[in-house]
Amino acid sequence: MMQPMPRVPPLDRPATYEDLMKVPDICVAEIVDGELHASPRPAPRHACAGSSVGVLVGGPYGHGRGGPGGWWILYEPELHLGRDVVVPDWAGWRRTRMPRLPETAYFPIVPDWVCEILSPSTAMLDRAKKLAVYAREQVAHAWLIDPLAHTLEVLRLETRRWTILATHFGSDVVRAEPFADVDLELSALWADPPEAPPSV
Repeated sequence: MMQPMPRVPPLDRPATYEDLMKVPDICVAEIVDGELHASPRPAPRHACAGSSVGVLVGGPYGHGRGGPGGWWILYEPELHLGRDVVVPDWAGWRRTRMPRLPETAYFPIVPDWVCEILSPSTAMLDRAKKLAVYAREQVAHAWLIDPLAHTLEVLRLETRRWTILATHFGSDVVRAEPFADVDLELSALWADPPEAPPSV
């Protein structure tokens, strides 16, 4: 039986890291605009998409297997960005900018790419608040993956605003910034194959 989601009581002051540390481990805890957010651990479709991103991007870019290498590609890193503490599903740093991993339990260096996998419980936070934090901190690229709609949105930061470069759907094979050196098979992201469009 699924455990009920723990309720995080609202605070009458800006949240602190000490507040974040009190959130149960079954949640992903973040601080955005002074507010404490606790999200449930990923559901199966979310987990499938997340695992596949690690294979499709981490292999060629994190390890140089079938691709150029030169990146750190990391799952759920804790980013300390100003007063905000956020945990993207994936983040990537060019090794020219971050030659070594930090010794801290968190990452103070702004990533070059973030990937958020949307779910009904987190889509509003990811789109409305976390993207604004990433833009403020000048993260160059962001991906938004929706495992239910079978879509990948590719965003690039231009003059501190997000530009949607492309929205890919279904089982397309695509090249997506900043990882446009290799083909990305979207069908690998989905736990269930997308339905074929009706024939005319």
